[in-house]
Amino acid sequence: MIAAAGSGERLGAGGPKAFVELAGRPLLDWSLEAFRAASTIAEIVVAAPPGQEGSVAERGVVAVAGGEHRSESVANAVELCGEEIVVVHDAARPLVTAALIDAVVGQLASDEEAAGTIAAAPVTDTIKQAGHGRQVERTLDRAGLWAVQTPQAFRADALREALSDPDSLPEATDDAMLVERRGGRVLIYQAPAENLKVTTPLDLRVAELVLSERA
Repeated sequence: MIAAAGSGERLGAGGPKAFVELAGRPLLDWSLEAFRAASTIAEIVVAAPPGQEGSVAERGVVAVAGGEHRSESVANAVELCGEEIVVVHDAARPLVTAALIDAVVGQLASDEEAAGTIAAAPVTDTIKQAGHGRQVERTLDRAGLWAVQTPQAFRADALREALSDPDSLPEATDDAMLVERRGGRVLIYQAPAENLKVTTPLDLRVAELVLSERA
């Protein structure tokens, strides 16, 4: 499922982020292209901006209205997924590839004890934790830190259970944290840093550069 209900406010889009153009096409369409090319994907469900379900469904996918928060959108979409493994992806990561999708699913499928596998990149910056007044409290050891991305693949039952508590959904920044809280074992698949999330106009320009190099 693809979460595509974001407002695009930080991007200054003036409308849903999923419909912002990147290299002449909406962000959502780049992710759809990758998922259609992935050999492990049987069906695509998109959590669309409320009121935009019709225009999203015209792209040949199952569309459902997104929720107020990201994990609420995921919960709405997962209810329509009938497979044993569900892949969650953000439309804001348009540089995803079919190879990455298949690799994440493959790693999860090869480990029967795992509840999920997430794409992530090793942290290369020095990370500091700050408190009141932005005063540095400590420097974290980056050796074990990973910047989490999507796609994220989960056993469908484990994900549904993790999403079953509505009170926990608003604070969730990704679905893996909800699965982890339920005791689920989550694996990391090292993904390329270029699988960036488009949040600012600068991100959009960088994504266009990466696409031009691929072409």
